[in-house]
Amino acid sequence: MRSLVVLLFVALSGHAQIPVGTDALLARLVAGKTLPEKLLSTRSVAFYPHTMTTKELEKAQESFARSGIDVVLYLDSDLLAAGRDPSVALAQYLNGREIESLLIFRKRNSQYSLYVVPYNRMADFFPEGQVSWYAEHVRLDPLLHQLYLATNSAGLKRTNMLINESPELAMPVNIFRRNRSEFFAIDLKVDPLAAPLFGNPVMDSALVDIMKMYPYKLKFTDSGLAEGQIRRDGSYYVLRFIYARARLAYQLMGYGNAPGGNAIVSVAWNGDNPELNSIADDAYVYKFYFKHIDSGNIFLGTKWDADESWEQALINQLKAFRAELRIN
Repeated sequence: MRSLVVLLFVALSGHAQIPVGTDALLARLVAGKTLPEKLLSTRSVAFYPHTMTTKELEKAQESFARSGIDVVLYLDSDLLAAGRDPSVALAQYLNGREIESLLIFRKRNSQYSLYVVPYNRMADFFPEGQVSWYAEHVRLDPLLHQLYLATNSAGLKRTNMLINESPELAMPVNIFRRNRSEFFAIDLKVDPLAAPLFGNPVMDSALVDIMKMYPYKLKFTDSGLAEGQIRRDGSYYVLRFIYARARLAYQLMGYGNAPGGNAIVSVAWNGDNPELNSIADDAYVYKFYFKHIDSGNIFLGTKWDADESWEQALINQLKAFRAELRIN
């Protein structure tokens, strides 16, 4: 029941702005040395970058177990801030697993860092200004040892005893509440569409300009406005997007495993002509789609048309929509 109430609050809150991209999410934290009060007595989830190896995750789990941190699952860190729908779906999943703390790894230029933060059971995961335990090191083992020492000296109540010896790796999040369709919704001819702004003047100006090619009823909404309020304001559909590495984005959108190789072919529009564009599978891309608010049904369009530029990704979606409906 508690999980349901929290998710209803997420869905109905007026301006639940959800960060997009891990950098934007972690920028909301204040680095410190305070550990979550319930870290050693409740369940946690670890988020890791794709550059970390299975061997490194095994080391992490061994260290966490010695510390008394019950990490029940390891998830790709891109899931934390891949867009509004993925964030809400992830929060629902974490609530169902009764997660209380998040451990977030980063690995850049051979530099490891780790955040340990209490989870607020909301789709933004923690509020702006949340103090997080933080440490970094050029090697993983000393970083993990710093956390081990911190847990020993923090005076936290420990009740976690039966902890998995090896990391549980999974991709359990299904961002589709209802049906996903690889075509466009014909109802958009008569049902109004809402296009949420970004909350950034430059990006909002570009969005308004690009959306001029949308041929039907359209309303711009404030960034972060809840879908329930968007619906009450008269829009039946909302424009959404995800942002993640190309291979993960492909999976998140329900296309299955990406084709073999190190690149994924996407359809990009150059003027009025669609062209094939090869994008590295570890490049970060945007993929836009239309969502029916009442049913939760997702309409992806007829082609995989993600792009590293959000502007081009949106143009790809709108151009394909116009072509499908034979609008010049």
